[in-house]
Amino acid sequence: MTRHANPVGAGARRARGAASRDAGRFERHARAADHDGWDIPEEVRQERTEIAEERPRSAINYVRSPDIPFDRSLNPYRGCEHGCIYCFARPSHAYLGLSPGLDFETRLTAKPDAPAVLARELRNPRYRPAVLAIGTNTDPYQPIERDRGIMRACLEVLREFRHPVAIVTKGALVERDLDILAPMAAEGLARVGISVTTLDPALSRAMEPRAPVPARRLAAIRTLVSGGVPVRLMASPVVPGLTDHELEAILEAGAEAGADAASWIMLRLPREVSPLWQDWLEAAFPGRAAKVMARLREMHGGKDYDSRWHHRMRGEGPHAQIVAQRFARAARRLGLDRRTAPLRTDLFRVPPRPGDQLSLF
Repeated sequence: MTRHANPVGAGARRARGAASRDAGRFERHARAADHDGWDIPEEVRQERTEIAEERPRSAINYVRSPDIPFDRSLNPYRGCEHGCIYCFARPSHAYLGLSPGLDFETRLTAKPDAPAVLARELRNPRYRPAVLAIGTNTDPYQPIERDRGIMRACLEVLREFRHPVAIVTKGALVERDLDILAPMAAEGLARVGISVTTLDPALSRAMEPRAPVPARRLAAIRTLVSGGVPVRLMASPVVPGLTDHELEAILEAGAEAGADAASWIMLRLPREVSPLWQDWLEAAFPGRAAKVMARLREMHGGKDYDSRWHHRMRGEGPHAQIVAQRFARAARRLGLDRRTAPLRTDLFRVPPRPGDQLSLF
């Protein structure tokens, strides 16, 4: 029995993560696919990526969550073509009247004006610099960035203002911007976090269908580090009963590639992510599904997910404690537990525009 009223055939959703296009939680009506009654075979059409454009009034999102190490972020895109089935950002598509399932990975929104809006906000006399996080919701280096270049344009703005930036990505396209990131990193203005969920390419392709395979992400770490950009290896998410046995191996691979720090987050299943994940898990790993969900519920008081601050990313109980201890021991052994230097904010400056009167000093 499926949890979804609107499943999409496997042929049509090849290289996609979600198996359905259920309406978001704010929609009054749901749509369901139904046979038309004719005995004529219907053409199977591949799910294509559609891109809309948004003209944002602001580029910087201010956040007040007490369990994350930044207070502002930027997202060049809404939705993510990488299609990671576990992505905690999927429910955000419901605010657009779209499905957190297939729509999240096929109906994307680009923000071409984001660089100009960002520059305008940084010029505000009341603005005070702090590290700007990019990639904390959807990946700035997903495939459409290759053509759109919005992330690169945002980096050019940040370089011009000498503003600190911390990037999180699975995308190897980050190597393209080494010419911007390396000089910024040399001044203490840039860091990158690369997420590696598993070292198994087949499992990665199933969970993260359009993200680079693990070996390619490790290669990106090497490229960035060799160029002078510090990189954090992010073992995120850790999936109990599916990827948790790889934790030490992932950290070792990251250290060998040159990462200077590491972090981890337990699998999170907020709102619509839980039924999407469970349908995927039962289809891909039917023999492990019950174990995975039992472990997750054990860490969240019997629920699929508990959104409490300082709990949602790690869980609690014996299994969560064991994973935390294993991570701490391995990180210490590999030298990935040291505190990294904070990015600098004292170099921030507002560059003059054409026609501005220059200072005499």
